[in-house]
Amino acid sequence: VQQVFRQLFYMINAVALNNLLLRKDVCSWSTGMQLRFNISQLEEWLRGKNLQQSGAAQTLEPLIQAAQLLQLKKKSSEDAEAICSLCTSLTTQQIVKILNLYTPVNEFEERVTVAFIRNIQKHLQERNDPPQLLLDFKHMFPVLFPFNPSSITMDSIHLPASLNLGFLNKV
Repeated sequence: VQQVFRQLFYMINAVALNNLLLRKDVCSWSTGMQLRFNISQLEEWLRGKNLQQSGAAQTLEPLIQAAQLLQLKKKSSEDAEAICSLCTSLTTQQIVKILNLYTPVNEFEERVTVAFIRNIQKHLQERNDPPQLLLDFKHMFPVLFPFNPSSITMDSIHLPASLNLGFLNKV
């Protein structure tokens, strides 16, 4: 059950983040607030179902950071440093793409300046990120089956002659 929800939450993360990276109309402060609220509801549901050890919440980390990126101030050099230290699960390409797509919804917000984006790129240039922008939503985590040893010892097993396994010898 835990593995199923980990996979499901990864798919939710991948599809939502990919949509965020491809659609200018959803890159805004209000979308960041809505995403963060919805993610907190998912995290609360996991806690309620005692699935917090499944790793499902950790698969949402890039989406959480993208939502926070949409909500942070994007003006000063200190803001750039805060973004760089916060967005560790996002690649440089993803951070820059979200900042380029950021669209103010009301008059209190401002577009992200090119100088600020260049400052972010300068801060993140030493990162060795993979060159991919979008997440692979078809990625599958390996299924792990726990090993439960049997209480029956091999000495106590009797093999019927009808199985024709006479070539097996007890040691």
